Amino acid sequence: MPTTTNDGVTLHYETDGSGDAVAFVNDVGAGAWLWGWQHGVVAGPYEGLVWDLRGTGRSDAPEGPYSVATLADDLEAVLADAGVTSVHLVGAGLGGMVALEAARTTARVDSLVLVGTAARGDGLDLEPLWGDPDDPAELERSLAAGLSEAFVANHPDAVAQMVEWRGAEDADRAAWEAQAAAVEGFDVADRLYELTVPSLVVHGADDAIWPLERGEALAEGLPRGEFRTIEDAGHLVHVEASKRVNDDLLGFLASLEDA
Repeated sequence: MPTTTNDGVTLHYETDGSGDAVAFVNDVGAGAWLWGWQHGVVAGPYEGLVWDLRGTGRSDAPEGPYSVATLADDLEAVLADAGVTSVHLVGAGLGGMVALEAARTTARVDSLVLVGTAARGDGLDLEPLWGDPDDPAELERSLAAGLSEAFVANHPDAVAQMVEWRGAEDADRAAWEAQAAAVEGFDVADRLYELTVPSLVVHGADDAIWPLERGEALAEGLPRGEFRTIEDAGHLVHVEASKRVNDDLLGFLASLEDA
């Protein structure tokens, strides 16, 4: 796995496929496993890039709190090291905020796909998503907070696989809190007009962590924003409704090529 550094922090990333670059940005505390349902789909017609945010996976975990601006700087370092001059960004939760900041502050970003996220993070209760990587039972409980009851009941093997991945890649408590602080401190609600790239906002209708209304407001505030609600899905909508989200993602990217 290639590595680069930003301000002394070592960051690990991985690329696969060829073509226009699509980079995925993880949610609070989550390792790159989070994109296991999307990375392989795009890594063919596109070059897919996943990376471990500071505090997760094999990247360094410096003392926090972190800021979205710092994480966007980390992303910039990863993209530069990978030789990516222009990129489509796909971000979930915290990762969506990082994608928004990158699009606002750099010229590399061609489009945004924003999953279960918002333009501001004040007042959100992210605690239900926390799970100790050393405690499988807690990891399973916190996964349930991000998924619908039906998915948990009907896909026990997928839940068990995610618990295993989380145990290997997710942030410990200190790093999780450092990333959560980045969410709390982020607010570009009154600056969305600056983000003129094509943007697709996807939100699970039953997201109990990031309110649907914030996703709707995000799409409405983006000059070229589209909004897609996926019924009967929770915060991890791209996991439990992966086929629908993948179709939306690939369709959106294809529409940019045709434009």
